[in-house]
Amino acid sequence: MSFLTTINGVRKSVMRRMTRNIGTSHFEHTIDLTSTIEIKRILISRPNHRLGNLLLITPLLQEVSETLPECKIDLFVKGSVAPILFKNYPNVDRIIQLPKKPLKDLMKYVGGWMRIKRNRYDIVINVVNNSSSGRLSTKFANSKYKFFGEINEEIQMRYTDHEHIAKYPVYSFRNFLNKLGFPKNEKQVSPLNLKLSPDELAEGKKSLQDIVKNDKKTIALFTYATGAKRYSESWWEEFYERVKKEFPDYNVIEVLPVENVSQIAFKAPSFYSKDVRQIGSLIANTDVFIGADSGMMHLASASLAATVALFKVTSTNTYRPYGNKSTAIDTTTGNLDDWMKVIRGILTKE
Repeated sequence: MSFLTTINGVRKSVMRRMTRNIGTSHFEHTIDLTSTIEIKRILISRPNHRLGNLLLITPLLQEVSETLPECKIDLFVKGSVAPILFKNYPNVDRIIQLPKKPLKDLMKYVGGWMRIKRNRYDIVINVVNNSSSGRLSTKFANSKYKFFGEINEEIQMRYTDHEHIAKYPVYSFRNFLNKLGFPKNEKQVSPLNLKLSPDELAEGKKSLQDIVKNDKKTIALFTYATGAKRYSESWWEEFYERVKKEFPDYNVIEVLPVENVSQIAFKAPSFYSKDVRQIGSLIANTDVFIGADSGMMHLASASLAATVALFKVTSTNTYRPYGNKSTAIDTTTGNLDDWMKVIRGILTKE
């Protein structure tokens, strides 16, 4: 273990201890309905660099933009991918980026924190309750109304899907606006959305055609995942062969990870790119995407493709894809026969 890794572990541990008692969303005590409340600028805090975690805030971005179309949104994030993901969100004004590895770029890290302190917001939203940096940034920012992301029993009782990490912040935001006198919003929470442009989708269609070179419908597989979420090569080999047998009238392709590895030994025609929007555009032109719980699975969902997510260790209620005929399969139960029925159901659903 490197010295920087050790220090980073200590930093995270200290941050958790420092922030565990931070945060009761104090708007409960400061709303004055006798005065006009203007909401012009909102800070959404999700200081995380992972692709999936950033895409999971797109339902909240859509909610804020649709409810308050004149409102400007600042994002407090980590890493460099956020400007690419949110480029087609016109309400996103400033993206305050912390370096992915703070100890390697300490000045930029400190500078990011100073930027949120210099600005003034009407509302600050910490997206995830157990994020110590998110809670601290919410405390640090200048704003009258603050959400620290704590669990609200009213929301828990009202919404059976409140556990979903993309939906709870939306329900919480709606709950707050109700207290300000805004009308109740009972619409379904918007799905993840990368907001691909027509040109991007057309380019994705061309890229797919270059691979399959026919007019058949296409099933996309993503066989990679990190850590315990990854399935073995033997598991994927059996799954791949079964998909080909069950759906002979479909192309089966593999979307490769940035690591350029394959759990099926590159047996299927494959697509590789480091450009997440390019990848999303290709997936959007397929008929179903199948992959383990991963950033790529959330990218497929945000590309508005029908997505089948394979779960074995993480919570389906928290991370499952939704909308666009998408579903989740718990692979600790059932068998290949059951899973093929699920896939067939999506492919035949109108």
